[in-house]
Amino acid sequence: MERQLPLFGATPVRERPGVSLPVPRVADDRDGRLRQHRPDARPHPLSLLRKQLGAHRCRRSRDLLPLAHGTPVRMAGLVTLRQRPETASGATFVTLEDEDGMVNVVVWRDVGERHRRVLLESRLLVVGRAPGIGRWRATLIARRLSDLSPLLGSLSTESRDFR
Repeated sequence: MERQLPLFGATPVRERPGVSLPVPRVADDRDGRLRQHRPDARPHPLSLLRKQLGAHRCRRSRDLLPLAHGTPVRMAGLVTLRQRPETASGATFVTLEDEDGMVNVVVWRDVGERHRRVLLESRLLVVGRAPGIGRWRATLIARRLSDLSPLLGSLSTESRDFR
């Protein structure tokens, strides 16, 4: 049986100089965690805005679970995903995130066309504002879209968009 040789054989090991990185700002650290979707003990950005979102009568994602099929609702969340598959007859699927979790939203073609700019550019999206309140059916069916992105201030958020 042949003796296994070391991967790099007799190659000498060279010391590399240490790397010095600046300490991240709090906002940079928070933004990085949001992009990675890692659990964190620090407050979610929407928990800090909950009072303002309550003034807009927006429910939390956890409040949607016990609702009956067809119940009118209004919900706000950070846009984490937008996709419009060719097989969806013009519908756009959006995933919203709040401090309690994720909610899937279906935006039918006519609603998407009426609210095109809000649908494509919002970072903090409200689904279902009156008139035409969204309907809860395990996914939220959008009837109206509104943009509350200005509430986020300088917080940078990114969504993954597929078209």
